[in-house]
Amino acid sequence: MADAILTWFRSSLPAELTEVVEPFISQLEQGHYQSLLDSEEAEALFGHVDDAKTKDIRLEDFPNWSDCIFHRLGILHADRSKQGKQYIYFCIGYAALLAFLQASVTGPPLLFQPATVLFSRDVTAAGKPSVEDQRQKLRANFSIDGIAAYKLTPNIELLALADVVFTCPPVLKYVPVARWAKMRVAFLQQRLLSEVSSTLQEIIYDDLGMIADVILGDEEHAAMESQMEVEFLLERATVHLHHGLEKFAREDLNHAKRIRRFEYALTGLLGKRTKFQQHDISQLVVLAKSADDDAVEGSNGLVAKDTSKTAEETKPAEVDLNDDTLLERISFTDTSAEKSELIDEQSLSPALQQLDAGNQPQLNPLDSTLLLSFASSITNTSPQDGLTREETLPYATRVLDGGSSNWQIYTQALLVRSRIEGYKSRTVERGLLQLQALVDQVIADTAGAEPVTDDNPTDSTSSTSFLPRPKASESASVTERLRYIFQLASPSRWELEAELATRWVSLGGLRSALEIYERLEMWAEAALCFAATEQETKARNMVRRQLYHATSGSDRAAVEGEQWEGAERLPMPADAPRLYCILGDLDHSVDMYEKAWGVSHQRYARAQRSLGRHYMTEKNPLKAAEAYAKSLKANQLHHPSWFALGCAYLELAQFPKAVEAFSRCVQLDDNDAEGWSNLGAALLRCEPDEHEAVEAPAPLSDEDDISNVHDLKSRQRKNRQDALKALKRAATLKHDSYRIWDNVLTVAASVVPPDYISVLAAQKRIIDLRGSTEGEKCIDKQVIVLLAQHIISTTENYDPAEPGLARMFVKFVDESVVPLITSSAELWQLIARLALWRNRPGSALEAEEKAWRVAVAQPGWETDNEALWNNVVDATERLCDSYESLGLRERTEGMGAGELVAKDWRFKARTAVRNVMGRGKGTWEGGSGWERLVEKMQGLKG
Repeated sequence: MADAILTWFRSSLPAELTEVVEPFISQLEQGHYQSLLDSEEAEALFGHVDDAKTKDIRLEDFPNWSDCIFHRLGILHADRSKQGKQYIYFCIGYAALLAFLQASVTGPPLLFQPATVLFSRDVTAAGKPSVEDQRQKLRANFSIDGIAAYKLTPNIELLALADVVFTCPPVLKYVPVARWAKMRVAFLQQRLLSEVSSTLQEIIYDDLGMIADVILGDEEHAAMESQMEVEFLLERATVHLHHGLEKFAREDLNHAKRIRRFEYALTGLLGKRTKFQQHDISQLVVLAKSADDDAVEGSNGLVAKDTSKTAEETKPAEVDLNDDTLLERISFTDTSAEKSELIDEQSLSPALQQLDAGNQPQLNPLDSTLLLSFASSITNTSPQDGLTREETLPYATRVLDGGSSNWQIYTQALLVRSRIEGYKSRTVERGLLQLQALVDQVIADTAGAEPVTDDNPTDSTSSTSFLPRPKASESASVTERLRYIFQLASPSRWELEAELATRWVSLGGLRSALEIYERLEMWAEAALCFAATEQETKARNMVRRQLYHATSGSDRAAVEGEQWEGAERLPMPADAPRLYCILGDLDHSVDMYEKAWGVSHQRYARAQRSLGRHYMTEKNPLKAAEAYAKSLKANQLHHPSWFALGCAYLELAQFPKAVEAFSRCVQLDDNDAEGWSNLGAALLRCEPDEHEAVEAPAPLSDEDDISNVHDLKSRQRKNRQDALKALKRAATLKHDSYRIWDNVLTVAASVVPPDYISVLAAQKRIIDLRGSTEGEKCIDKQVIVLLAQHIISTTENYDPAEPGLARMFVKFVDESVVPLITSSAELWQLIARLALWRNRPGSALEAEEKAWRVAVAQPGWETDNEALWNNVVDATERLCDSYESLGLRERTEGMGAGELVAKDWRFKARTAVRNVMGRGKGTWEGGSGWERLVEKMQGLKG
């Protein structure tokens, strides 16, 4: 099956142009990109052949080569002597795009020199310096928002040609699929940058929206193949992942799964993981089966599985684990009875229940891609947040163990597994070696220009390889490698090498990492590598060398230890804003951040973000807010900047602005618990006050005055309701934060009318989180009393069989509150009141007795604290009154139901009074409290 773009392109061709354009499409499908770039139309576009209309167009009249080609393309489109030019130039542009990916990402090496084919003869005849000068201009043209494209991007002219063709208005107008190709070029440009550009992100998502309307939402195209929809969804998921939108990526992946009718499940099966394991234990495994597993998709169509052996013969080299403890692969127990002990087969589909975990069928390439994308979408490491790295490994393992019919998918699976294994001590070595093998493979496949044959398995380049290079018969064709490249978003050669260097840094291999960074001329990363190992002087000198000349003025005379404090280099390097920011980080220099902002022409948002962070550290929220506001003008999609700006406004007590900032924050990331919590806090403090009322226009009459007061209160209530909604959302996302739950409790009790359900839920969650350490201190007595009063006043007779708030509250009190009460007489008195409401006089009297014991147990009331003495007297009187009112009532609960609660209530009451009087006689005899007890004792004698 061909690429989805080519399928759409062929189906959208006008009938009269099919014969003209079909040969160009065939060349694309066969991977003959040079033939398209050498075609007559391409020759005219590149200026190798001129006519009367184009002979006066010269490269030196334009800022760069791509502007010249764009101008020539517009003139060529204006010539209507030949039909279908837009479609032909689309094929040429798409050939350039695929050739760029072949040369930078997948291999095999190009069989032609792009500069010779694309650049005019004047440029190529001038030699390598002229060609490199044009390429540097093109790389600078791909820089945006002060963020530089990778300075050594090879064959950049191919990507520039694709960009010119797909942004040409006639091509976009007459070739519907050109919008998709344009988005792909923009996304590749985004990946060339060291940071995400908000401008490019908006362009990409605008194009994605228009494409989705056609592929997913337009009924006219409902008959399009479902495979096209799946490929688009998988491609959009990779875009989401690159921009940190994992939630949207998983939505697209689940949508694609439904369309494919693909079944998979992460489950546990009995098996052995180590060589010395005696007993089988549960092992994580992904059971997966494609809906069309009777065939696998090759590069040119569907081939029967039992007749296709190319997948096993042509696959990238896999490094063995070779561990003294772990097995190469999990050995699963092949016993269905034991299998059923660990998993609930009712939760698995019949197709998955029949699978042998140790020998699962090969997956369709799209299904393999879906599993790898799902594994890449899991970024958290906390078990409380869902899947962990340990649970992502089975997804990559499933793709590898089942094999893949596509070279690039298998390569991507090895890469995903090596990333996961880099965090475990037993597998970190294999993870590093596998990544090194993949880097060597990509370098070998993209660095050479001569064809690789069976007789000559090496090329003319000097690149070395960790593993022997495969022969041509053992390698995959270019069409197979590029077939799913946009759905996989495989990293480029330099991205893989940079990832390898990062891995070396994490393992302490600083020298190896620096060698890679220096070879790639990634000076910023090399400096950060030094800074991370507390070698800040070396980091500072390395960065300054890129920005300044030697102190003496002669770079050739520089010696080791040179400080590079001379004049600034002109022109500055493309990544100068980033380098100045790194200097600012190293020296804590505001001037360097300001310099970065100025060099980027007020477009490099990171410069202002760094300033904002610096001012917040210095407790200067005013300047911090100004800096973050400037950064957000350059990049409005940066979520952490909105959060930091909101925090600065909170410090400044500018609560309406804080509400706006945190609102934007949660719009960008709906799962930001801190953002929702701070939004709620800002809304609470944003209530209209008397100052706002003074600034309002003067009322025309008393009725207008009343109306204004009513509006003010209405806004207050709305702010509190909105704050409660925000806090509840935060509590849902961060379920274990007792501070957020405490805020929910307070706000829910303060709204009008109170949200009693939220009050109950919040108090229960706080007890769950803090009850074991704080005991009854985590209970908000005022809120509990408020809730009890509401329930008692609105419910005449308690019915335990009737669902509702009353039953929930009673269960909460019995199971959560009562076990925590130790020294709170108020809580025991509340329990007594609830027991009376529930018609349980026996329990009510027991609670009153416990409340009295708590009061009497307080130290100091017998001798020196009159307030405590009066409190004990009050508790004693309350207890006597409870004995008198409840003692002769019948029990309604427990084994003694029907008996009197306390038939000797007078004796118990006198005993309590006598106890208190005896202990306080020496100090309080003759006082008012004493007289009250004497009076109570006289009343009990009757």
